Amino acid sequence: MILFDTHFHYDRETAIADTHAAIAADLALTAQPVTRLLLAAMGGSWQESQAARDFAAASPDCCFSAGTHPHNAVEETRPAAEFRVFFDDPKCRAVGELGLDYFYDFSPRDKQLPLFASFLSEALTADLPAIVHCRDRDDSDLAYADAYALLKDFAASGGRMVIHCFTGTPAWAERFLELGAFLGVTGMVTFNRADNIRENLRLIPLDRLLLETDSPYLAPKPYRGRQNSPGLLPLVAQRAAGERGLTTGELAEITSQNALRFYRWNPAAQS
Repeated sequence: MILFDTHFHYDRETAIADTHAAIAADLALTAQPVTRLLLAAMGGSWQESQAARDFAAASPDCCFSAGTHPHNAVEETRPAAEFRVFFDDPKCRAVGELGLDYFYDFSPRDKQLPLFASFLSEALTADLPAIVHCRDRDDSDLAYADAYALLKDFAASGGRMVIHCFTGTPAWAERFLELGAFLGVTGMVTFNRADNIRENLRLIPLDRLLLETDSPYLAPKPYRGRQNSPGLLPLVAQRAAGERGLTTGELAEITSQNALRFYRWNPAAQS
């Protein structure tokens, strides 16, 4: 079967060949019949976008995105327009990771919001989808409300988006889905106390579901707590398929086709 990890972070300190070897080793651990693993490497800063581009250039089955994560909004000195050098690359298939994070507030909100808005504008200009990070504290939904306000206008202008690693309420899931958003599901779907993730998974239309690892974070059970990699995506697919009453192969086919459609990417044309 073919799987598509739609969101992983390449560790710039690790050689590309070593990363591929680690992915292959993890695939072997899952004992799943994966014949091909497609990847999307995420950018979260100028340097991370460069690393994602380099990884994709050396990896026939990998595309990449470029942008500034909200954690880095306060220290990013380059405006969104300068990232056009990445957007012009044929293997750059999205803008991001970008968005709002009111959980950690590593960057002031008055820095996060305008940077998010400027990258959404660039996504429209480049005709690329947005990879959206949105996280809030458990007792608040202000980040979702602020993100929704920007994404509503973005969608109305023809923008495409995924709310990656979605952990919000079913009500917010429905609102983002109404905008045409895809929703990403990670290894959190396997966590014992993640009933909310499984509840959301069951209401996502199958044609709007994407699978991701968000590696090196969020390793699925039984490997929770160790460094994650795209090679563990079959465990995410297996649990998600069970929640939707499908075989792993059936869900792999659906979500891989969704991802190719979302990224408007033909790996064969660039291999």
